[in-house]
Amino acid sequence: MHILEGESLLNDASGLVCMRLAVAATLTGAFSLSDAIGTFAWLAIGGVAIGFGVTWIVMKVKEFASRKIGEEPGAQILISLLIPFGAYLLAEHLHCSGILAAVSAGITMSYSELTGQALAITRVRRGAVWDTVQFALNGVIFVLFGEQLPGIVSGAARVVTETGHLHPIWLVVYVIAINVALCVLRFIWVWVSLRFTLFRAARRGQEVRKPHWKLLLATTLAGARGAITLAGILTLPLVMNDGTPFPARDLAIFLAAGVIIVSLIVASVGLPLVLHHAILPPEPDHHQEEDMARIAAAEAAIRMIEKLQHAMGEGRIDADMYTEVGTRLMELYRQRIEGRSKMGDEAETVRKMEEVERRLRLAAIRAERDEFFRLSRQRKLSEDVARKLIRDIDLAETRFTS
Repeated sequence: MHILEGESLLNDASGLVCMRLAVAATLTGAFSLSDAIGTFAWLAIGGVAIGFGVTWIVMKVKEFASRKIGEEPGAQILISLLIPFGAYLLAEHLHCSGILAAVSAGITMSYSELTGQALAITRVRRGAVWDTVQFALNGVIFVLFGEQLPGIVSGAARVVTETGHLHPIWLVVYVIAINVALCVLRFIWVWVSLRFTLFRAARRGQEVRKPHWKLLLATTLAGARGAITLAGILTLPLVMNDGTPFPARDLAIFLAAGVIIVSLIVASVGLPLVLHHAILPPEPDHHQEEDMARIAAAEAAIRMIEKLQHAMGEGRIDADMYTEVGTRLMELYRQRIEGRSKMGDEAETVRKMEEVERRLRLAAIRAERDEFFRLSRQRKLSEDVARKLIRDIDLAETRFTS
């Protein structure tokens, strides 16, 4: 998972830890503030530490094994899938938060990726596998909810009537009231966070531009949550310690699901209306940052080519061949440096030329792939060779379309 997404999940998981404390108080019928603080610290700190520790140890062992026997992409992907589960099981065994351990493991894995030690093919395949797993698990959560929805609705309606309200319509009132409260809290949080950000920017001497109020409202509406909330609420126990049904379980699940659905509908309908004719701040221009990075990378590549071509051609009769090939490659990188170093209108012209080149390359790549398919259909190309060539073309197309 990405680092920022992992940090957001960490916040959600902390809320689930609080819910776990509330459930424990309900099951035992007793609550102590000092015990709750100590338990929360053990659950949270222990879960985060276990997630980090398990991931760090596994990564070190994996790096050692890769250096000794080589790297197998399939094994690397399997390990990346098992690490969060291992952290979760160990944390639960030690009575810490397994959810926080899994999230902490994911964040640690994201930082570990920055070392760049994994093979490129491993990163490509692992990304595809994780996208599939994430999509499947999100779908499973909502399928499980849909399967239980009829019983949950009837149970929630029964709880409402038991509290003295005569009509289940109060369920809708509850959901709307919770959504309104959440929107107010989100708006306050966004406003305070923005004020703090503008204050820091002003202290650094940067230009401060207050955003339009519609942008604050759009940020508030865009704060909907789904899978984490639903997964957490579905973990509520079915019965108490004495075997009696857990109080208002169906009502809690219904309210959580109702809040998710309403927030998603409000965001889908409200965001286009709020952002219509809204004055949006200019998007940050990352062209200069990207140009600097590409220039630095090209200079590093030139240095490596110069170093390697001399080492490869030293003492060989055909040393001129290595020099010629190295010079040709270095010329490509020097052209990249020259293009990325331009400013103003010249830089804009270079970007337009790159866009034209990208479109032409895509057209050529797709023509190549069509020809490979044609040769394969006519049995002029073996299946294995066709699969290899088409995969190379697909990767090249992904490079120019991402």
